[in-house]
Amino acid sequence: MESNSQKDHSNGFQSPFKSFATSALHVGQEAEQWKSMAVVPPISLSTTFKQFGPGEHAGFEYSRSGNPTRNCLEKAVAAVDGAKYSLALASGLAATMTIAHMLKCGDNIICMNDVYGGTNRYFRRVASEMGLEVSFVDCTKFDCLKAAIKPNTKLVWVETPTNPTMKVIDIKGCADVVHAHNKDIIVVVDNTFMSAYFQRPLALGADICMYSATKYMNGHSDVVMGLVSMNRDDLYERLKFLQNAIGAVPSPFDCYLCNRGLKTLHLRMKQHFINAVAVAKFLEADPRVDKVVFPGLPSHPQYELMKRQCTGCPGMITFYIKGDLTNATAFLRNLKLFALAESLGGYESLAEHPAIMTHASVPEEEREVLGIGDTLIRLSIGIEDVEDIIVDLDQALKAARDCAI
Repeated sequence: MESNSQKDHSNGFQSPFKSFATSALHVGQEAEQWKSMAVVPPISLSTTFKQFGPGEHAGFEYSRSGNPTRNCLEKAVAAVDGAKYSLALASGLAATMTIAHMLKCGDNIICMNDVYGGTNRYFRRVASEMGLEVSFVDCTKFDCLKAAIKPNTKLVWVETPTNPTMKVIDIKGCADVVHAHNKDIIVVVDNTFMSAYFQRPLALGADICMYSATKYMNGHSDVVMGLVSMNRDDLYERLKFLQNAIGAVPSPFDCYLCNRGLKTLHLRMKQHFINAVAVAKFLEADPRVDKVVFPGLPSHPQYELMKRQCTGCPGMITFYIKGDLTNATAFLRNLKLFALAESLGGYESLAEHPAIMTHASVPEEEREVLGIGDTLIRLSIGIEDVEDIIVDLDQALKAARDCAI
C-alpha cells in the first residue's frame, strides 16, 4: 500500500516501484552464500578459484569470467531494474562498446541525435570506423524514427532525458515503432540520468537498459562503472560471452562500492528530486536566466510524458544564462558550493559548460542544431541543504551579471 509520504513525493508522477528499497538492500546479499555468514558481502580480490577437479568448480574459476563480489552487485541491479539479468562492465562506455560488439560490419545503428558526448564520439569515430553504419536521428519524432529504419538496422539507441538538453523520449512509443517494423531490432535505453529508481525502460518495451553507474547508481563520485540489464535469455548469453571475451570488467573493489551505493539510491534520488524542483523554480523565476529546461517543471514541453513513464525526476537541470560566453564563464568561475567539474549524479552539486566540456567532441554545427551553445549550463543538483544551493547560484548569477556592466 502506498504511504502518504510516497503520494506527496510523487507530484503527479507514477507511484514508486514496489519493494524497491528492500530489493536494493537484500537481493544478492544473502549471508548464507558465505561460510562466514557475512551480512555485508565481502570484497573477493582473488583472481582465480580452486577447483575440486579439472573443470569442476564451485561457480567461479577466473575473476574476469565471474567474481563473487560482482555477482552480488549484478543480482541487486537486476532486481531494482525489474530485470532477469544484469552485467557489470568497466565503465559506461565499456557497456556501450560491449553492446555494439553484438553487431557485425555493415549493420546499422540508429542513435538519438542528442546524447552524451562520449556516446556520440564512440559511434561516430570508433564504431563507424569498424564498419558499423550509424544514423543520428531525433527519436522524439516517430516519423523521423520510422523513416530512418533500414533493412540493415539492428539497434536503436536512445537516452531519456537526453544529455544535456533534457528532451524526453516516449520509450514505449519508440519501442513499439521499432518492434512493429522488425521485432529483432534491439532497443537500448541509456537510463543513466534517471537511475533505476525513477524509470524502468524494460517494463516500457526496451530490450536493454544500460547505465554509466559512475553517476546516480553508485552516487558517490568514486567509481567508474557501466551496467546493462535485460530480460531476454539470448541477449544475456551474447552479452555475458562478450563481457568475458572482451574483458572490460570492473574490479571487485569497485563492485563493492557500487553495491554499497545502491543501498541508499532510493533515499538519494528522493532528495535530488526535491532539491532540483526547488532550484528549477528559483532559476525559472530569475530575470538573469533566459530559459530553464527541467522535465519536472510544467513548462517543459514533455512534462506530461515524463509523468506517465517515470516515478520522479533526477537532479539534472540545464539553463541558458542571459548574455554570452563571458557571462556563462563568470557564473561558473564564481560558484563556491558547486564544483566546476564533469560527470554528474553524485551527492555533491556540480556545474559544467557542455559546449566546452562534456560535449566538445560533438561537431560544432551539430551542437548549434541541438541548442548546445555558449550560454547553456548544466547543473547536477546534489543533496546538500537546498537553501545553501540556491544562495550559491544567486551569488554566481550576480557575479555573471556584474561582469557585463
